[in-house]
Amino acid sequence: MREKDLSINLDCHVVYTKACKQQMQQMLAKHYPQAEQEAMWEKFQQKYVDCLKTWRTDLGGKKNFHNGKGGTYDSIALMCFWDVCREKVSPAEIGTMEENLILPSFRMLRFANGNRLFWKKLMYASFAKAKKRCDVWHDYDMHLQPFDPEKPIVYDFTSCPVAEFAKQYGYTNVVPYLCNVDYPSLEQLHLRLIRTGTCVDCDRCDYCIIGDKDTKWLEGHEEYVDEAGFRRNRK
Repeated sequence: MREKDLSINLDCHVVYTKACKQQMQQMLAKHYPQAEQEAMWEKFQQKYVDCLKTWRTDLGGKKNFHNGKGGTYDSIALMCFWDVCREKVSPAEIGTMEENLILPSFRMLRFANGNRLFWKKLMYASFAKAKKRCDVWHDYDMHLQPFDPEKPIVYDFTSCPVAEFAKQYGYTNVVPYLCNVDYPSLEQLHLRLIRTGTCVDCDRCDYCIIGDKDTKWLEGHEEYVDEAGFRRNRK
């Protein structure tokens, strides 16, 4: 079915991006014979439509920058896709698809070096801008600590629509593979992430961002993968 024919309320929702569609259809081609792919695709589309009919309607549609490639609605689409294809598609493969959506943009910014004060200030400004946008939509409740050139950049989310969707529809086992992309994304900018919890299993998703040469902040916060599949750091 063509995306424009899906019964989605575009006043408040968006259709998954073209890049996300490409990732999902490539995954279908990997796991299903050609004769089954169209039926599985339509099954996914129906799942996506059905979920959005009972999903919150205050996320801003196309006006909200979080709803673009690899963002909130692409994450929702990937969870719905996993649901209909779970017999053959693993949560880890969903994570690979999310990385394919997110990482290219960060790779284009490899020239940015988070170890240098100029870039650190610029990155902080981008986070401050993101917070203002979050405050408009109240989708990701973001709390950003004041800038200190001698300390890491620190912020957290106390609510996340992706986590909320996963909890509501029973996809929390997929979320680790969507969230883990934050680690390699920041690494493209010569940064390291220290995270001890997410909105799925804690009361907040915390970000402590340091330059990859400023490893003193990593002491006592070694990274590991927990039982659910989250990359995280010790408290």
